[in-house]
Amino acid sequence: MSETTDLLVFWAVVLARFLIPLTIPRYPLPGVLVALVLDAIDQTIFQQFTNLNLEGYQGYDKALDIYYLTITYISTLRNWTNLFAFQVSRFLWYYRLFGVTLFELTYEPPGIRWLLLIFPNTFEYFFIFYEIVRLRWDPVRLTKRATIIAAAAIWIFIKLPQEWWIHIAQMDMTDFLKEQVFGVPTDAGLGEILQANPWVIPAIIILVVLIILGVRWLLRKLPPADWSLSFDADSHLDEETGFEETGTIKPPSGRFFNSALIEKIVLVAMVSVIFAQILPDMRATNLQVAVGVAFVIILNTVISHWLARRGTDLGASILQFVVMTAVNFGLVLVYAFLLPNFEGSINLGNTLFFVLLLTLIVTLFDRYHLVYQRRFAVSAASD
Repeated sequence: MSETTDLLVFWAVVLARFLIPLTIPRYPLPGVLVALVLDAIDQTIFQQFTNLNLEGYQGYDKALDIYYLTITYISTLRNWTNLFAFQVSRFLWYYRLFGVTLFELTYEPPGIRWLLLIFPNTFEYFFIFYEIVRLRWDPVRLTKRATIIAAAAIWIFIKLPQEWWIHIAQMDMTDFLKEQVFGVPTDAGLGEILQANPWVIPAIIILVVLIILGVRWLLRKLPPADWSLSFDADSHLDEETGFEETGTIKPPSGRFFNSALIEKIVLVAMVSVIFAQILPDMRATNLQVAVGVAFVIILNTVISHWLARRGTDLGASILQFVVMTAVNFGLVLVYAFLLPNFEGSINLGNTLFFVLLLTLIVTLFDRYHLVYQRRFAVSAASD
């Protein structure tokens, strides 16, 4: 396969992982499921259709994981109407983000992998649970007890075993199934698996039938639906709780230093540190990274706050993204110029890519946090 084709496949996957998460705020469930599946199969795609050396992709892969999960969290600011469920999701998100940040800051091969078991990614599956409920039912009906039980069940019975499997046992599910279940070599294709295991197809048919029967039984036990099925987050929101992408959101009055600013600083700081730690070909101390990240956070906050005062409609948000992208790219160029004087260096192309992700995250947070404040009448001074 030619090098040109390899690069086309590579950038097609990277662009898909960049663009698909942008559908999550409006179409949460299909958006997050497609992003999750693409995250799981991207390296398989590269192995099957390219001859690329994937070693340099690891940094992109980790950054794009954080990117799509951050947008997933930001979409809860835009869409979720159950305040308690939102608060649970916020805790789950920042708990995981703190764990990943701690892991990256202390990373020395093979890394303190048990940290990722202590800080499991329960947020992602809890988000999926909430959005499944919202397909047919008003999530405001979710009681605190039901919300806590759902989060605890996901944490204990789904995420802990999964995190142990991936990060402690470090076993590949595909290889495990081929060797331990189907008794074939790891490089065996589907045809070889079916030929060696004729029971697979009947077992799949029986499993599908059982799933259909189980779903039908569950649907009969569930309360009557509140509305028709829709994947559009805006389809069941009224004027008080809804949001129009083309509309104008009046910024709340209040002090510059408020809870929204504090949360944004925490979010941007942890995401920036994670990005900085996984940048390929980067030689910089934690102090140099911290100084650079702190300066970017402060300047971005000043710019976004100033632009918010000028208006927060869709056009203003696009303007904010363009201005902040230009400013952040300029900061990266200055940083890249000055860093060699302190015996450090960065990969300029990779850094600009990660800064683009970070700028988009900040822009979306600024826009949708105002929706959250309006919906729950949260003051600018405190939550």
